[in-house]
Amino acid sequence: MKSFALAVSLLGMLALAVWGAVYMWTEIGDIEMSTAGILAMLAGIVLSLGLGIGLMFLVFKSERDDEERG
Repeated sequence: MKSFALAVSLLGMLALAVWGAVYMWTEIGDIEMSTAGILAMLAGIVLSLGLGIGLMFLVFKSERDDEERG
């Protein structure tokens, strides 16, 4: 039952975040972003994902190494 409550609350927060993002996107209106702005945003997304994936890899690798050592 705890897992179900956790899943429902997390999905609720995700839905609220998506709704807020869509609401703000539509309220801002027509704003044009330059090519440099789009490239900077894409670079930030790629670097953030790379950092997150790299750190999670190190966490799992470290845990596996600890198990092998005993």
